[in-house]
Amino acid sequence: MFEALTDRLQTACRRLSSHGKLRAREVRDGRKEVRLALLEADVNYQVVKDFINDVQNQALGEDILSGLNPTEQIVKIVHEELVHLLGDEAVPLSYVDADQALTVIILCGLQGSGKTTTAGKLARRIQKEGRKPLLCATDIYRPAAIEQLQQVGEQVDVPVFTMGENDPVAIARAAASYAKSNNLDPLIIDTAGRLHIDQEMMDEIEQIEGVFDEPETLLVIDALTGQDAVNVAQEFGRRVELDGLILTKLEGDARGGAALSARAVTGVPIKFVGIGEKMDALDLFHPDRMAQRILGMGDVLTLIERAQQTVDLEEAQQLQEKLLSAEFDLEDFRTHLNRVRGMGPLDQLMKMIPGAAGLPDLSGVDIDERELDMIDAIINSMTKRERRSPDIMNGSRKRRIAGGSGTTVQDVNIVLKQYRELSKMMQAMTQGKSLQIGGLQLGKS
Repeated sequence: MFEALTDRLQTACRRLSSHGKLRAREVRDGRKEVRLALLEADVNYQVVKDFINDVQNQALGEDILSGLNPTEQIVKIVHEELVHLLGDEAVPLSYVDADQALTVIILCGLQGSGKTTTAGKLARRIQKEGRKPLLCATDIYRPAAIEQLQQVGEQVDVPVFTMGENDPVAIARAAASYAKSNNLDPLIIDTAGRLHIDQEMMDEIEQIEGVFDEPETLLVIDALTGQDAVNVAQEFGRRVELDGLILTKLEGDARGGAALSARAVTGVPIKFVGIGEKMDALDLFHPDRMAQRILGMGDVLTLIERAQQTVDLEEAQQLQEKLLSAEFDLEDFRTHLNRVRGMGPLDQLMKMIPGAAGLPDLSGVDIDERELDMIDAIINSMTKRERRSPDIMNGSRKRRIAGGSGTTVQDVNIVLKQYRELSKMMQAMTQGKSLQIGGLQLGKS
């Protein structure tokens, strides 16, 4: 989503780096480029104006003008201001004391913003924390909305409370009683949306809020809608007691202005971001990490967290032992690829690695997930013996595997070559050796 913005900001910083010492003129020129980059990213005009003024006030300070490395200082200032703009720190969900009351989370937003899917993702995330959430369907207007939430509930193995097309306020009240009686907590209420903001929708959400003492009301915003998302956030913030925002479809190719504007115009934190279609694709929003990604600095902490959620420590230990004993076979190769894919789309993962976007071998490369599907099909077409002993491959076996996987012998040869290269690289890195690959030295530094 932020590729264009990242490119423009990096270009501005490179131009500033050509000056040994920054003067007011260079700072003003850089200010114009940053301003244009933010406006082209569809960031709210007033937000851009305030942001640029803050950056310039710091950049024209005595420290930056006398600094030995102006580029690093400018990047540092822009990074700090981006973090401040996005909310300073991560804000998780607020749970009430389960012994005293039920935690109620109300999801609101326009139709099509992804509320129902987000409800399932949020329930899955809460479930992983050891809690037992309950989903509640109060959208009695949109055709099949209740059935959709029930399907989402089945996907994440979370119960869904429904009462057909009764009064939404009565449904919410009954769902709370059901949750308390069955030791389910928190209650996640999926409210109705409209194609546009109307009085009836706002009145209904206010009435549902009024049923509970301290509900956590989260506005779900489609990040692809640009400035319209900001207008929606402002209107909801005016009528509803918002506690936070959830940005959906952040993996898309929009300009990203909503992500940079929403928090500033509403005054409430961005709590979560949707980064994919899978039910696990909902991340806690970290302003500092997002600022790093926007500036092309990577996001190692999120990458590590995804790896920890995906990789089983016992399996990782077994894999390491196989590497040390040179027993890494094609079955392990397939498992390794599937684990990496489970962490998310590969193009997103690459952007989390600091400096990866700038490597000549990686920049501008479109990582096609279908190639991984082909590798999986080829390995699945092998016998168990072939997967465990790839050295026995001959022409006859390769033709049979190609026919079974719908590929060519050349494709099979490519997969075998990739396996051998990965095996060699991982063995070298595991044993603390250095390895030259494509001009890059990997392993022991």
